[in-house]
Amino acid sequence: MSDILGDWKRTHYCGELRKEDIGKEVCMMGWVHRRRDHGGLIFIDLRDRTGIGQLALDPDRDPEAHAKAEAVRNEFVVAAIGKVSPRPEGTVNPKMATGEVEVEISEIRILNPAKTPPFMLDEFTEVAENLRLKYRYLDLRREGIQQNLIMRHKVAQTVRNYLTEKDFLEIETPMLTKSTPEGARDYLVPSRVNLGNFYALPQSPQIFKQLLMVSGFDRYFQIVRCFRDEDLRADRQPEFTQIDCELSFVDRDDIMSIMEGMIEMVFKKTIDADIAVPVPRMTYAEALDRYGIDNPDLRFDMELINITELVKGCGFKVFASVAESGGLVKAINAKGCATFSRRELDDLTDFVAIYGAKGMAWVKIQEDGSWQSPIAKFFTEQELADIGAALNAQPGDLLLFGADTPAITNEALGRLRGHLGNKLELADPNDYKFVWITDFPLLEWDGEERRHVAVHHPFTAPMDEDIPLLETEPGKVRAKAYDLVLNGSEIGGGSIRIHNQDVQSQMFKLLGIGEEEAREKFGFLLDALEFGAPPHGGIAFGLDRVMMILTGAGSIRDVIAFPKTQKATCLMSEAPGVVDEKQLRELGIRLAASSQQKSS
Repeated sequence: MSDILGDWKRTHYCGELRKEDIGKEVCMMGWVHRRRDHGGLIFIDLRDRTGIGQLALDPDRDPEAHAKAEAVRNEFVVAAIGKVSPRPEGTVNPKMATGEVEVEISEIRILNPAKTPPFMLDEFTEVAENLRLKYRYLDLRREGIQQNLIMRHKVAQTVRNYLTEKDFLEIETPMLTKSTPEGARDYLVPSRVNLGNFYALPQSPQIFKQLLMVSGFDRYFQIVRCFRDEDLRADRQPEFTQIDCELSFVDRDDIMSIMEGMIEMVFKKTIDADIAVPVPRMTYAEALDRYGIDNPDLRFDMELINITELVKGCGFKVFASVAESGGLVKAINAKGCATFSRRELDDLTDFVAIYGAKGMAWVKIQEDGSWQSPIAKFFTEQELADIGAALNAQPGDLLLFGADTPAITNEALGRLRGHLGNKLELADPNDYKFVWITDFPLLEWDGEERRHVAVHHPFTAPMDEDIPLLETEPGKVRAKAYDLVLNGSEIGGGSIRIHNQDVQSQMFKLLGIGEEEAREKFGFLLDALEFGAPPHGGIAFGLDRVMMILTGAGSIRDVIAFPKTQKATCLMSEAPGVVDEKQLRELGIRLAASSQQKSS
């Protein structure tokens, strides 16, 4: 039988007590982390989200409380009243914030017993993630994940305070909206009132925040839930959180400056890290040239070196044919890695194959400066010297080469660079290297659909000087877009938007969206642009991704209270689940036979 809480009021959290509190009468409440018996004395480590405090129960001081404490087990919920006392000499625990004091208990109430948990609720026991997710409410009692969520709250609070000081208004936008193409599939919600019609959960508040600019709310923000029905990677969730901002009467530099201030404050207030501002900038073209990808990790070197001109006409036909047919030959120098085994080199070859590379040539630089490689015999001494000089090759180095189309060479070697950075631990985890990537292409060619698609989204404005190219060479048009990259992860992206109806219509046309389709899907936006839309732009930050970096979490699921698996399921609530026939009838939905069989 549990005790009732009655009129007891908590006076202190478990992790708050210090030696300055000695002599105070306190009432504490929480979960039993551990119970220990020592020569008749009972010690209880009582835990809540602030930490652990030690309760001491002496049978000579209060036999009734001591007797009740004998029934206590791990994870019981208890409340206790007592006096804060210094710990006896020799029992001080310097590893605990509360380690100098204990509470001599005079009365204890067992508010609720607990079954034995399916796993230890500490930071030292390895627990299978599926088990953690099934019992997420228990997993959330563990200190590490609690601290992650507490920091997440601090980040959100800091963002709100900063943006409010900058005259932003927090305005909510609809969760039930219209399905519009923004790249990924929408999550659809059937309408009971309008049978046969569907809402979509928003992939972002993009159109609504632009409409707020048209409405005159010149500085908007929202910490908003977004949804994308896409194949999940390790760092993605079907529902995720964005710090979403939009501003009127600004240019790219204004937005970057304001956001740099926000990031600077967030990192200082949460992990006491000083961020150098202004953040350096790099064009998209430069990022691909030097690092192969548009989200480079700048905490270590190992840049990609273009050797295409050096290998034209060389005896190694793989390189020569690529170089002479408009392809790209690049290499990276993995310093000191000539000791890599053949197995390790094969693993690297398998890695670049993931990104379309047909193979990977390698060279080990010997102590005498000579090349050890299956391809060395195909080059003249001068060619070897020129390539070695371009790569600053020294004895003990490992040179890794890619030769293919520019897209494949850049992607494969860029990802290989990041892979080696992790493998060799080249990046300091406590170093935070930000960079703005700018001047993205506005459009890219989709070979399968045989049409241009937007690199970011259809509402991104082209560079003013590139607008004439929209009609003649759309692939060369640059966007007024910018991504903020931190340690190899894109944490935010935005752009100046199209605020002219004619340009927006032209953009839809380039994307293969006909006038009728544009009207059907975006008519309300096109109409709004004719009623005095101001120049505007914005940005959105992935809060979950930012939290992974701030906390050092190994998984995005460790910074979200109730995450989904990579199959977009919740192991705790068993969502998504089957709904009954009556609900389906009310929605005018009949499931296909195959779907019913899968569900049964």
